[in-house]
Amino acid sequence: MQHKLGDKTLLSVVLMLLTFGLVMIASAGVIYSETRFGDSYYFFKHQFFYGVIPGLLAMWFFQKIDYHYWRKVAVPFFFLAIIFLILVFVPGIGSRVYGASRWLQLGPFSFQPSEMAKLAVIIYLAAWLESRGAHRIKDVFEGLLPFLGIMGLVGLLIMKQPDTGTFGVIAFTSFAIFFISGARFNHLFSMAGLGALGLWILVKIEPYRFNRILAFLDPGADPQGIGYQINQALLAIGSGGLFGLGLGHSRQKFNYLPEPVGDSIFAVIGEEVGFIGAAILVTLFLMLALRGIKIAKNAPDMFGRLMATGLLI
Repeated sequence: MQHKLGDKTLLSVVLMLLTFGLVMIASAGVIYSETRFGDSYYFFKHQFFYGVIPGLLAMWFFQKIDYHYWRKVAVPFFFLAIIFLILVFVPGIGSRVYGASRWLQLGPFSFQPSEMAKLAVIIYLAAWLESRGAHRIKDVFEGLLPFLGIMGLVGLLIMKQPDTGTFGVIAFTSFAIFFISGARFNHLFSMAGLGALGLWILVKIEPYRFNRILAFLDPGADPQGIGYQINQALLAIGSGGLFGLGLGHSRQKFNYLPEPVGDSIFAVIGEEVGFIGAAILVTLFLMLALRGIKIAKNAPDMFGRLMATGLLI
């Protein structure tokens, strides 16, 4: 009975987050949608019909499948994701947007293979690490080096697009899965060092990444340049105060905040529903995380534990 109650709690939190997200997309995107598409609720409709409805149907379908099934298809699913990551660079199949090759265009439909890769890597690593066993995972040649090889292949294809953010999520998630599987601490520290070195190299070779760090550390240094977005976001959150200006009453979404339905949506949330509303949102995500930790901890086998950990992150 406790297990069912927990699942209902998780489902309730997910549905509350979906509802809250849709409301805020409708509010935050009204001006941006009208300006770009001539439809005030373009982003709301797009998210609802192409995101929420397919997502809920997928959730209903996949919850009927025993999660052990994914162990059987882990290898073909992973290699299918790799093939799709390669296809984004093929003219006529891959779509280049804002200078980045991240999308596959299949007739009227388009999707990002890197999003598929997130799930494929989690399932593949969970199955692979379980098959290794604790002793082999701790070995350099049977654990660490193959793991780095997997990460190197995925990283090369995603960074080539380029999509640093997505690979950062995959790398951190994979690191957590490797840690939970029983990897040696000295191997983990070595990977952390390599990751720090790689991050430093990425920052040095691409000035815009260094500028983002500077803007984060000192938003007031260049308020009309690299610090513009963060300053406008802080202004929006500060304007919201404790209770907010009210739904639909954000001022910063009137072409002051870049990407109000994307990167800057939390600023609009803070402005419209205030500190209280933003705190409730964070609390819902915290509840989601705690439930995910409980599910991972209570999983009956290593595959379930590792997959739950990856999906949680």
